[in-house]
Order: sequence, then structure tokens, then C-alpha cells
Amino acid sequence: MIAPGEVWLVGAGPGDPDLLTRKAERLIRAASVVFYDALVGPDVLALARAETRLVSVGKRVGRHSKDQRTICALIIEAALAGERVVRLKGGDPSVFGRSMEELDACRAAGIPVRICPGITAAIAAAASLGTSLTLRGTARQVTFVTAHVRKGEKLDLDWASLAAAQTTLAVYMGKGAAPEVATQLLAHGLPGDTPVACIESASLPEERQFCTRLDLLPMAARLAMGDGPVILLIGAVAAGPARRGSVFSQPAPRLRPASQRSSPA
Repeated sequence: MIAPGEVWLVGAGPGDPDLLTRKAERLIRAASVVFYDALVGPDVLALARAETRLVSVGKRVGRHSKDQRTICALIIEAALAGERVVRLKGGDPSVFGRSMEELDACRAAGIPVRICPGITAAIAAAASLGTSLTLRGTARQVTFVTAHVRKGEKLDLDWASLAAAQTTLAVYMGKGAAPEVATQLLAHGLPGDTPVACIESASLPEERQFCTRLDLLPMAARLAMGDGPVILLIGAVAAGPARRGSVFSQPAPRLRPASQRSSPA
């Protein structure tokens, strides 16, 4: 499925291996080397063959990690050596996944490179909440933004556009930026009672959900969320009287991987 010397950028989804595409699973099993991000969990990596090299190239805030130039160089070196290369990225490679840097690097080196899409965190978070990112007559558009910036940089976004009515705003890596997000959206016209859902580690067994309102978001993000990646869903679709102001430690049931399921008697 992967030719020697070929590279695939593969979406690992939000974490639950059952949410991988069938194609992604086949590519992982076919790879001779997998370069994987910090947000790719062990259950997904376990799908690789025993002889496959697993190389961590993850980037996490506040932790030592490889820079993008080094990651590109490692991918190119492996492909030129004739390896079947999978670059495994959390979520979807083309949604805040820096896929263009790696695509451009491979193409410049004459290496065939392709993309296998994955489920992005906002989709998984909405599914876990049991809601839709769009709602006829209420949420007519969805906007994805990332709150991840380099140390010392300002979160520079078009806040006026993000505060538009009838919009669902999904903020990736939103925990640390919650105070700035709330302040700016309130300053640009969003009401304080705008619903917000904070979802940590969407789709994983340790998932946590907390539903609040925009003017209380900084306190909620600080007190209700742990150390996992947090996505914020802001807008009418995040409302829910049964969930508002409550922490849920029991997410929706997850199917076990097929290899762990017992056969019927």
C-alpha cells in the first residue's frame, strides 16, 4: 500500500483508535517507519507491526521537542533510504497540522507524498457532547482557530469576525488562552451568557467536559480542566441545560479494538 521511498501524512484522529479511517489503519500497518506527534496515543501506535520503527517527533508547549526543519529532514532521510514512511499526525493533517511544510519539503526532494485525512478534534468534541457544530437558524457557520502561539507571541486573531452572530467557534489548544479568548470576544460584542463547552482529551477514556458561559470561561478553564489538550466550542450549539455547569467524568462508551473483543460463544 506504501511504495518504498513514499511518504504518507496520516490523520490519527482525536485519540480513540476506533475513530481512525480504515485507510489510516492499513497505512500504519504497512509502514516501515512511523514519525508520530505527541498527541498520538499508544492505542493508535499499537496498530503498527512489531518490526516498524516508531519515532517520536512530537511538539508540546513547554517541553523539549524537535523543530519543524528537523522533522522534515528525518522524513526525507527515511524516504531516500527506501523506507515506507508514515507521518502520523493528531486529528487531521491539514487542520493546524503544519502539513504544508512537510509536503513542500518532500516535493522539493522529489519524494512522492500523499495525505490520508482524519477526524479533527472539533468534530470529536461535538460528537462527545451529543451536539452539532451547525444548527439551522442559529449556527450557520463554523470557524476553527488555534490558540497555540510561540512563546512571547501575542494571540493575534480577527476578533471582530470571530464574535459574529450565528457562528460556532472552535478554539484548539484553548485552555491557556481562555482568559484572552473570553476578554476579546466580550469586548467585540459577544454576550457574557454565550454558551461555552470545554472538552479535554476528546474521545479518550479520560475525556472531561465542562459547560459554562463566556464570562465565566477563564475560571472554568483553570479549575475544571486538567493537563490534557482542551478544545473550546463557543456558541449556541454548546448550550445544554442538563450539562451547563457540570463536570462529566464518564464520556460516551467506547468500543474496544476488534483484537480485544471476545467472540460470541
